Amino acid sequence: MPDGKPPFRADHVGSLLRPMELREARAAQAAGTMTAEALRAVEDRCIRDAIAKQKEIGLKAVTDGEFRRAFWHFDFLAKLGGVEMYESDQGIQFKGGQTKAYGLKVKDRIRYVPHPFVPDYRFVHANAGGATPKITIPSPSVLHFRGGRRAVDTHTYPDMDGFFADLGQAYADAVADFAQAGCRYLQLDEVNIAYLCDPEQIAGLKARGEEVEGLLEKYATMINRAIDARPADMVVSMHLCRGNFRSMHIASGGYDPVAEVLFNRINVDAYFMEYDDERSGSFAPLRFLPKGKTVVLGLVTSKRGELESKDLLKRRIEEAARHAPLDQLAISPQCGFASTEEGNTLTVEEQWAKLSRCVEVAREVWGEV
Repeated sequence: MPDGKPPFRADHVGSLLRPMELREARAAQAAGTMTAEALRAVEDRCIRDAIAKQKEIGLKAVTDGEFRRAFWHFDFLAKLGGVEMYESDQGIQFKGGQTKAYGLKVKDRIRYVPHPFVPDYRFVHANAGGATPKITIPSPSVLHFRGGRRAVDTHTYPDMDGFFADLGQAYADAVADFAQAGCRYLQLDEVNIAYLCDPEQIAGLKARGEEVEGLLEKYATMINRAIDARPADMVVSMHLCRGNFRSMHIASGGYDPVAEVLFNRINVDAYFMEYDDERSGSFAPLRFLPKGKTVVLGLVTSKRGELESKDLLKRRIEEAARHAPLDQLAISPQCGFASTEEGNTLTVEEQWAKLSRCVEVAREVWGEV
C-alpha cells in the first residue's frame, strides 16, 4: 500500500446494513406505491449519510454500502448482455436457510453493455469528499459457479471455452468503463475460489457434471483477462469468503489448496481474506504472498454483534505476521454486513463499532491509518 494507495491499514469489504428508511422505501417501490425516482432520492440521501459516517470513524475508503442492490452478485451480473435473471425453484442454500429464489442463465453471447453500476459509482465519487471511493462487483467466476454448464445456452456456447473468453472480455470492458468514470479502487468479490477449498463444494460441482480439474486455473485466466488492461494507477482487490447471508455461511476449509495460484497467478493487488473463525483455517497459506501485494485480514466478524477485543485482534495480527511481512498486512471485517438487502443479524450500532475497532487497532499496530 505505497504512497497512501488502497487498501488501507483499516479497510472494509463494502456492504452495510440498510437503514430502515431505505428498507421501507424499497418495499414501497416494489409494491408500486413509490416511483423509481423517489426511491433513488432516498437511496442518494442514505448513501451520503453512510459515506459521512465511514469518514467520521476514520475509514479512508468509502462505499455506497451496496444500498442500491438486493444481492451482492445478481444485480451486476443480470445487467450484462446475454445474461438473464429468473425466479428459481429454490434459493442459494446456506447452513441454516436459503436466499430468495432467483437464478441466472446465459441466453446469448455475453457482452458488456452500458451498466447502471457506473453512474452508481460516479455518485460515490462525487460525494466521497476526499476519501477514496471503492466499487465492489462480483468476480466473473460467480456466473459460472452458480449455474455451470446447465445455465449456459448450448447453441450459443457449444463448449465452455467461448463462455469463459467472452465473460472475461465483458468484464474487461466493464473495468475500462469504471476507469473512465474515475474509479481507481475496484474490488472483485470472489467467493468461489474459497469454495474450492471445501470438499463438499467440490463434490457438488462433480455431482452436477462440472469439470473440476483445472477450474481454478480457468478462473485465474478469466480474472486476469478482466483486469490486465486496467490503468496503472487502478488498485484491484479481491475479497474471498465462504458465504454470507443473514449471518449464515456455505463453505469451510483453509486456503491451502488455492494459495499458490491465488497469490502468484492472479494479478490483483490485494486480498480481503476471511479469517474470523476456524472455518478459514490457519495463516500458513500467507507464506505464498509475494512482495508488492497486500492481504487485508478479515479478523472482525460481520456475522455477530459482540465486539472483538483489541488484544485478541493484535494477537491474531502477530500470528499472521509470522507468515507474511507485517507491512503487507491490514485489517478489516471478514465480509460485508449485508451481502443481500436483508443484512446480517447485528445492529447498525454494532456494525459501526466493529468498523471503528478496525481503525483503532490499525492505528495502534501500524501508526496513523
